Amino acid sequence: MAELLHEIHIDASPERVFAAVATRDGLSGWWTADCEFEPRSGGGATFGFGGRATVFRMRIDELVPPLATSWTCVGDEPEWAGTRLRWEVEPNERGTILRFEHSGWRETGGWFALCNTTWGALIYRLRDWAEGREPGPLFPG
Repeated sequence: MAELLHEIHIDASPERVFAAVATRDGLSGWWTADCEFEPRSGGGATFGFGGRATVFRMRIDELVPPLATSWTCVGDEPEWAGTRLRWEVEPNERGTILRFEHSGWRETGGWFALCNTTWGALIYRLRDWAEGREPGPLFPG
């Protein structure tokens, strides 16, 4: 199984970085405006793109404020189904290190390469949101 990995330093508190990846306001502030997020282990999340032409549904497997959250994609895109997204927040002397992993890909063709590029761009938008620059969602809805 293949995995995507990203890491970035963010000049913000771990709590603010965690809010970027574990709240509706945070996720819709840098990823997609079409966002539903139930902030609890066992809860669900739905992310829509292009007027819901593409929808990703997630189960929230872990929510440990302000250190980590992980999700499993339960639908709707077949290439994403069963993949796992994990966000780890680590405080350091200058702010926070955020590590992101999107694992469980069955192949490296198709959506894999596109998602790697997109996650790379998104991680910088996430940083901007956490640092207070309000970039807005990459996918406005």
